[in-house]
Amino acid sequence: MRLFNTITALLLCAGFVPVYADGGIPATLSARLEALGPDRTPDHVAETPLAGLYEVRFGSLVVYLSGDGRYMMQGDLVDLDTRRNLTDQVRQSVRAEIVGGLGEEGMIVFAPDTVKHTVTVFTDVDCPYCVKLHRQMAGYNELGIKVRYTAFPRAGIPSPTYDKTVSVWCASDPQIAIGDAKMGRAIETRSCDNPVREHYEVGRAVGVTGTPAIILESGEIVPGYVPPEELAQMLDERVSG
Repeated sequence: MRLFNTITALLLCAGFVPVYADGGIPATLSARLEALGPDRTPDHVAETPLAGLYEVRFGSLVVYLSGDGRYMMQGDLVDLDTRRNLTDQVRQSVRAEIVGGLGEEGMIVFAPDTVKHTVTVFTDVDCPYCVKLHRQMAGYNELGIKVRYTAFPRAGIPSPTYDKTVSVWCASDPQIAIGDAKMGRAIETRSCDNPVREHYEVGRAVGVTGTPAIILESGEIVPGYVPPEELAQMLDERVSG
């Protein structure tokens, strides 16, 4: 039941519209999925390379069900011949799509003149390691890394951190405001139409549990602070690999 409750929460907070993407699903499996209830309908069901096993996707959460709908498994499906983690590839693809749908206009962006790589960072204005990352923003930009901040107040909504984050996003110059907030300087309390709640809910839906959480263009999530040189090397390797 805990898994089903988690699935429901992810669907509701991320605003997914459930759609069966593939046909040919066994009637027994369809009946089992329908029995979960209208608020627990998967947005994608597909066959896997393993006979009789179906991939069932709830946002970025992936589980597997047997064709008869009796057995459910949560874990990673790995192709040992190619050493590819098939489940993680699905998670990354969905995460990239969801994060990409946020829109850069609602982010606080620090971009170099020449962009080699783009990362989206779920950040908390009161997080020490987020402060450490922000202090080295010039280093990331010098290496051609464009940093797009999305809001993730770890204390939740409502909370003082959430209120402060809203003030940052509503500031006349959010780039300056987020730096001031991270460095502990007072910022003006403000409110406006803002994407903070949406960012937070999407972060939860794609698996963000702590900050900073760095999302690569591929949808891969890198938890925690990564120094500029190390991140640049990681990104270069992903491109060349």
